[in-house]
Parts: sequence; structure tokens; C-alpha cells
Amino acid sequence: MRFEGIYTPAVTPLAPDGQIDKKAFAAILEYLIESGVHGIIIGGSTGEYYAHTPQERFDLAAYAKQVIGGRLPLIVGTGATRTEDAIEYAKAAKAIAVDAILVTTPPYALPTEQENALHAIAIDRAAGLPIMLYNYPGRMGVSMGEEYLARVSRLKNVVAIKESSGEMGRVHLLARQFPQIQMSCGWDDQALEFFAWGARSWVCAGSNFLPREHVALYEACVVEKNFDKGRRIMSAMMPLMNFLDGGKFVQSIKYGCELNGFEVGSVRSPLRPLNADDKRGLRTVVNTLKRSIAQVALEAEYV
Repeated sequence: MRFEGIYTPAVTPLAPDGQIDKKAFAAILEYLIESGVHGIIIGGSTGEYYAHTPQERFDLAAYAKQVIGGRLPLIVGTGATRTEDAIEYAKAAKAIAVDAILVTTPPYALPTEQENALHAIAIDRAAGLPIMLYNYPGRMGVSMGEEYLARVSRLKNVVAIKESSGEMGRVHLLARQFPQIQMSCGWDDQALEFFAWGARSWVCAGSNFLPREHVALYEACVVEKNFDKGRRIMSAMMPLMNFLDGGKFVQSIKYGCELNGFEVGSVRSPLRPLNADDKRGLRTVVNTLKRSIAQVALEAEYV
């Protein structure tokens, strides 16, 4: 499987009673498909998988597959502390014929490189699906190091890695020493650098509510190979990246969806929604970003 383009880790809309709102979820998925993203990820951090029951995760993945059908690739997260649980999520993903699974480091457990590799190998054996690794040491506690990568890169199903460490040295390592693993940007304010180092996909939460703008950066850098244009788009995006780094990530993504007219509800505890000042700040950032990127696109037409 080739990962090309913008992959949106979809939010999980909640009804006023705190239950998952499937109608709103379907509306978000249809909007993303219409807007031209290249794939959808369910059961990731942006989707608040950590706050869902196992049955909710099974049901949500199956419903996403029902809505999307074969129109876009669907990737389902298998994140869990216990390997046995991750295997069950992987088996369920296989049963509904998803296109790939997302494999993380077990959070909190702090496995060694060998233990972490054996975790991924066990999931692969259980599912036999294409795998995008998800390196996010800030949440998981440990990084997928060189020993780990050397072991799992031998698996034919390990085809990509979402690199979310924020360390540019990791980008260099992956590009130079593990070119057989497709590198996908997982640290938003480094997207331009990822593309310069050969990444051809970007897993970006902001594409939940600004899909076309994120697609524009991908097309400028990867399709058109116009990094001058890409730098201008990235510069316009940086205030959004800085806002999202403010500590209220999922809340901001959900409010961004509200700005587009989608009723996605709040976030699950222990998180709390944005306050009024944060909402005003995000509105300003989004409006300015849209105008700036529209101007870049307009000027590019006359070059």
C-alpha cells in the first residue's frame, strides 16, 4: 500500500448526553471525502480513542467502513497498553476489511526496543494487514528506536510510519537508513521539511476542518514540487500550528469543525472544551489562514 496525500485522523462527534453521534460522524466523513483528502484514520489520538470503550471502538470502525465503503482508504488504530487488546482491535479491523492499521507503542508500559518490536510482530501475525507505525514518544513514553525499526522493517506488512516525535533527526534517520518504510509527517509544523526529505503523506488533524488548505500544501510540495509556493502556504499555516501546540489540541480541532457548521459536541473527560477567549483566538487564526492561502493560490494562477 502506498500512502500518498492527506490522511485525516477524524474526530469523534459526541451528542449532548456524551454518547457517540453517528449521524454527525457520517457528516464529517462525507465532508472529508468531498473536500479531497486521500485517506481517513479512525481510532487515533484526535479521535479520542483513549476515552472510548472497546465496544465503541469496534462499532465506530465498522460504521466508518460502512459510510466510506471503498471511496477512500480507511486506516484503523490498534493502540492499547496490552498486546492482547491491540490484537483484538487488529482482528476486528481485518474483519471489516480496512485498508491498513495503525500500530503504536503501548502507552505507559515503557517496553524495551525488543519488547516493543515483539508487540508489533504479534499484531502483524494476527491481522496480516498493511501497517503504518505511529511513533509518538510524547504520549507513549518511549520512541521507536533504531533497534526496533531494524526488527520491524523486515515485516512485509510494515509499509509506513507516522513520525510524531518532533525531532528532525528522526526524519533524517528514517529517510537515510530506513527508506523502505514510507515516511509520513506526524508533526504538523514540520510538514514542509518532511516533504523536502521525501515524505509523500501527512497525517494532519487540522484537515478535519481545513482539508483543502492542507491538500494545497501537499500538492505544492509533492505533486508540483514547488517549494517556494509550499513555503508561502506553510508560513500562512504556522499561526494555526502554534495555536494547536497550546495544550488544547483535540478541543481546538473540534471547535474548528464547529466553525464549519458541524455539530461535533464536546470532548470526553478529563478534557474540557475551549473557553470563549480561546474560541475567539482560533476563529481569528482560521480566518486569516484561509485568506492568506487563497491569495497564494490566486497569485500562483498568474505566474
